[in-house]
Order: sequence, then C-alpha cells, then structure tokens
Amino acid sequence: MTNPFAILIGWVLDLIFGDPQRLPHPVVGFGKMISCGEHRLNMGAHRKLKGALLAITLILLVFLATFLLRYLFSKLPSPFGEGMGVRLLFDVMIIFYCLAGTTLIREVRNVFLALDRSLEEGREQVARIVGRDTSELSAQEVRTAALETLAENLSDGVIAPLFWLALLGTPGMLTYKMVNTLDSMIGYRTERYKDFGCWAARIDDVANFIPARLTALLMALPHAIFNFQFSIFNFIKKYGKNHTSPNSGYPEAALAGILDCRFGGPHYYFGELFDKPYIGENDRELTTADMKKAIRVNRTTEILMLLIVLLCCAIV
Repeated sequence: MTNPFAILIGWVLDLIFGDPQRLPHPVVGFGKMISCGEHRLNMGAHRKLKGALLAITLILLVFLATFLLRYLFSKLPSPFGEGMGVRLLFDVMIIFYCLAGTTLIREVRNVFLALDRSLEEGREQVARIVGRDTSELSAQEVRTAALETLAENLSDGVIAPLFWLALLGTPGMLTYKMVNTLDSMIGYRTERYKDFGCWAARIDDVANFIPARLTALLMALPHAIFNFQFSIFNFIKKYGKNHTSPNSGYPEAALAGILDCRFGGPHYYFGELFDKPYIGENDRELTTADMKKAIRVNRTTEILMLLIVLLCCAIV
C-alpha cells in the first residue's frame, strides 16, 4: 500500500501547481509509445488482434516497470526510516503526475474567460480539452462542452486514478493512466480506429466502471444532503446511461442534475457526426455562475475521494 503521507503530498502538489508543463510527463511518453505502435500496426489484416496486443503489452509494461522500480527503491537505505526514502519520493511524483484536478479546473475556467472575449477564442480554448470539432460551435455549445468535460474528466483525471491508487498502489495508478491514454488516442469508433482501438476502449470501460459511478455518487451526495434534493439520484439513474460511453454519462448526469441543465446531443468527431442522446431536459443558457458552481462541485468531490483513500490506506 501507498504511504498516506505520500498521497497527501502528491495531492497538495497538484493542487498548487497542476500539470508540470516544464517537466517530462509520463503521459507524453505514453502517447509517443501508442502513436508509434499505432502507425506500425494499424494496417492490413488482423487489426483487432494487433490493437489488442499493443494495448495489453503497454499496460503490462507500465505496471511491471513501476512495480519493479518501486521495489528497487524500497531497498535503498533511508535515514528517515522504512518507507520514508526514495520510494516515498517516487510515489509522491507518480501521484503528482497522475492527478489532473487543478489543470482541468484551470482549463475549463479559461474557456469561459476566453468566451467572454470572443466566440472564436472560446472555440479555440475549448478545443484544447475536447475531441470534437469546435469550429462551428455556438457560445452555448462551447460552455456545454467545457462543463461536460469537467464532469467526465473529474472521473478520468481524479477519481479513477485515486481509486486505482487505493486498490493497487502507484503501479495501479500509473497503469490506469496508460489505459486512459490508449482510449483517448485510439478508442474511437471511426473508420480508422473501430477495429484497432476496440480493445483499448473496452479495457478503459472496465477500468472506469466503478470510478464513474463513484464519481457521480460523490458529486450528488453533498447536493442531496444540503439541498434536500434526493431526487438527484433518480435523475442520475435515468440519464446516466444516455451516453455512447457506458461510464461517462454518470458524472455528466450528476452535474446536469446539480445545475438543472442539459448536456449531450449530436457532435462531430474527426469529420463524422455522432448523434449522442441528451442528458437532462432543461435546455437553458449556461453562465459563468454555472461554471463556478461546477468547479466547487469538482473540488468537493475530489476532497471526499481523497479522504476515503487516505482512510483506506491508513487502515490497511
């Protein structure tokens, strides 16, 4: 298990700095490995098998390499006692790199600020955090895309990494980032990736099944308790499945229920139109106040999950 002290330090570093822009990031390395494998293997016959081999190989490689490094670091002497030396520093850095809560909030806030200046700036800013075509989005669609991403990536970028940290330590946490990176790069249902990336997409679905629902629960629970609106759970149950992903709809439904708005609908990805179902019914205009409320929901959910993980690690 990971030292609770390392978890707390790693989280605080992310809270203060966000993603370290000037330092080498493991996810960038993951992206290069995936891109190299995709360009070499995504051709000819047996694309599904090739994609499966690439995904499984990279996932196992990351887990075993992290596990081995952590084991070797634990053997190094430390003047601060067992578990307080290089291994602890290694765990801190992995946790720092794997959490994306502060960067996510910063990017979404920047979308709304850019949109206040001009629609074109808003489109350019939201293109940094979504995979859809943003060139023709309206101001309302830009805001909706940003808030959908805030909810979805709360699960992918914060809750799921912490979940796998609690379950499998930092090797599990970093391996989850490889799984998520595989899905974000090749897990699309487009002509190019539908066969090659199907295993990456399915593995990501499995890895996020519990975290996505846990995210929705932790988002909704404070809202239900403090506002006496327990109907939010029925809302999540009703609309959580209204998504092409078996997982992403649940945190999006939680945020849509809290904000009393509507997410989803048709979007363009790589030039292809995907007709996604709607989440919620109130197609009202979203505002900066909604963004601020959504950010508070994200931070509250993140802190609740952090406390759960720290408690689990301390008990174990």
